[in-house]
Amino acid sequence: MTTATPHPVPPYAHPLVAPLVRAACPEDATALAALSRPFVRSGALRERPRSLYAAHAADFLVVEALDGSLEGCLGLRVHPDGEHGPAGVLYNFCVARHRQGGGTGAHLLQATLARARALSLGALFTATTGAGGLFLRHGFTPTGPRPAPADWVRSLDPRRNARVLGRVLP
Repeated sequence: MTTATPHPVPPYAHPLVAPLVRAACPEDATALAALSRPFVRSGALRERPRSLYAAHAADFLVVEALDGSLEGCLGLRVHPDGEHGPAGVLYNFCVARHRQGGGTGAHLLQATLARARALSLGALFTATTGAGGLFLRHGFTPTGPRPAPADWVRSLDPRRNARVLGRVLP
């Protein structure tokens, strides 16, 4: 007999329950902006207007909670001028604080990698101001800006001191 008080199991805590990853739609723009706001305040993300999220909703995969709220997002922009053919740039990667450390980000990144392969991209790149541990665990390595799409590299803000990470896709 146990005397411990049972605690409800949060969604996704059970290993057989995977978060719902879906493509974003323009109607998600307000939720995408709200999800990103804490990361903008911390300096981890650049601020983007709601209109950008609406206009580029097709770039994003999102993690949707059981109640319909968004708990994570990751944008994938395709660039035709990569060193290995068409390349993708991952941007605006964020996971709600209460879902961090539970595999939600890894699940979202894996879904985005599958999407990139389906698009026949030769490589993926991202810029991070943090350690980039999740990217490194998923095969990304520090590359510097040279092999990344030139137009994206020009858009990086040098004041942010972001590291460019890349991964060649099979």
